Amino acid sequence: MKPFLLQALLGLAGVAVAAAASAQATYPTRPIRIVVPFTPGSATDIIARVVSPRMADRWGRPVVVDNRPSAGGIIAFGIVADAAPDGHTLLVTGSNFAGSAALYAGKLPFDPVKDFSGVTQFATTPLVLVVGPGLGIKSVKELIALAHEKKGQLNFASTGLGSGPHYGAELFKLAAGIGAVHVPYRGSPETLTDVMSGRVHFVLSPVLAASPLVRSGRVVALGVTTPYRAQALPDVPTIAEAGLPGFVYQGWYGMLAQGKAPRKLVNLLSGEVGKILDMPEIRERIANQGAAAQRSTPEAFDKLVHEEIVTRTKVWKAAGVKVE
Repeated sequence: MKPFLLQALLGLAGVAVAAAASAQATYPTRPIRIVVPFTPGSATDIIARVVSPRMADRWGRPVVVDNRPSAGGIIAFGIVADAAPDGHTLLVTGSNFAGSAALYAGKLPFDPVKDFSGVTQFATTPLVLVVGPGLGIKSVKELIALAHEKKGQLNFASTGLGSGPHYGAELFKLAAGIGAVHVPYRGSPETLTDVMSGRVHFVLSPVLAASPLVRSGRVVALGVTTPYRAQALPDVPTIAEAGLPGFVYQGWYGMLAQGKAPRKLVNLLSGEVGKILDMPEIRERIANQGAAAQRSTPEAFDKLVHEEIVTRTKVWKAAGVKVE
């Protein structure tokens, strides 16, 4: 190769690298939109609003939380799948993403694997099994006994088809050998309101949303789904302790970007949000809400999501849950 041609090619390569570095350095160039698939006050919304102000502080750009509740989060997921892959429209979701991807397999207007890139996990969280005080139930064993007595007459709330609370309740039903009718809502506040009033009998709610009501006595907590007690509810036993040995379910929250977003941008986002999750005050705020901050690499988060889609597909089938 002639020297002048080699120099020209090296010069062009240098310009390309500089341009990429400049684009990364100037991100974001406008406000960031975080789409949340549940109503304000829901557990996923709470997590998004813990992190988003610090994102705004770090980048000097507004970060707006956009609540788009729908059955299983499909509307919210679609918004991000259709967005420009430039990192300015992001999804903060719970494990309902995997649940809905499994439940609606083949019926979605997007590919839950190809059209999304994991950025980082935010946290893990137990669910807490709660009933209204008017039900007169004080333990997991009493609830199971009532369900057997009523033979399918009990109902349970969730934050939508395919959501984490829906999935957790189906696991609980399978483990306990009981029947109950599913009543889907658009977010945690709505489920808890109707449990308090007695319109529905029980819900497996994210601890983030339920713990204030448990502490005030407006709902009765029977057990948490993780193998350890929740820091926010230390007096509440695990469901395994309370009558279903071996029962475990742990939910998660995390951030995803549009699937075609450049890997450098995804890594940048992951690193910056990870630094926020490492802040002691942020970890404490998340812990006080009943969750545990947990960051991850994009690759690890993708792996978690994809594996859970497979697992939840099997559980939906075992529980007989399907959508027409």
